[in-house]
Amino acid sequence: MLTLTRTDSSNRDFLCLVQLLDKEVQGRYGEEHAAIAPFNKLDDIKHVIVAYINGELAGCGAIKKYDGETAEIKRMFVHPRFRGSGVAKAVLEALEAWAIELGYTFSILETGIKQPEAIGLYSGLGYKQIPNFGQYAEIKISLCFKKELK
Repeated sequence: MLTLTRTDSSNRDFLCLVQLLDKEVQGRYGEEHAAIAPFNKLDDIKHVIVAYINGELAGCGAIKKYDGETAEIKRMFVHPRFRGSGVAKAVLEALEAWAIELGYTFSILETGIKQPEAIGLYSGLGYKQIPNFGQYAEIKISLCFKKELK
């Protein structure tokens, strides 16, 4: 059974998954990862969802304010053991619902060119590629997406 828990970036399970995420991204991008690492700080993240399957830590994601009408999706990750089980979709949809509750109209996100699974997930859930925003504007390994929340 899938359970989603709302929490914040101080949650131990979230921090554990973020460590795995950072290790995986480092493995995919090597030295290129240094360009985006500074943009993944956890101190501004107050809205986190941690997913569990039958009580086991399965995945996570977060939102943070980008501007008055836009939430940025951050730190999406599914433990390799649970990939393909719908965790990422459930977490992303829960984050979007939470963003709507918080008054946001849009969500944006950044992922990398070497993450086809993430690109497929976001495209499949209605995200459209946009020019790289903010701190990602000059980052060649980044792809950015946006979705109107309804």
